[in-house]
Amino acid sequence: MIHVLALIVTRPGLRSQVLDLFKANCPAVLAEDGCIEYQATIDAAGMPTGKGTLGEDTFVVVEKWESLAALQAHAASPHMAAYGQETKEMVASRTIHVLEPV
Repeated sequence: MIHVLALIVTRPGLRSQVLDLFKANCPAVLAEDGCIEYQATIDAAGMPTGKGTLGEDTFVVVEKWESLAALQAHAASPHMAAYGQETKEMVASRTIHVLEPV
């Protein structure tokens, strides 16, 4: 199994717009072969701002894939290319961690 944590920082004030596009893309991703989990997460409500919080312009995508091949197919899919184009000007940075269980 492959785990992915994708840290997405949007340009100021644009997180909700990017999340709307993310949510619209989710059904296509969840229908992909090998996709186990794919969801966006934000700071829990009520968390005080500090070192452990992401802030108003950041979200983390939590993913699980059956295999590295499934993840690679996902990355090359037409709907992910379209999502990337739609959000390109709204995203300030993207850091993707690809992990496996020990």
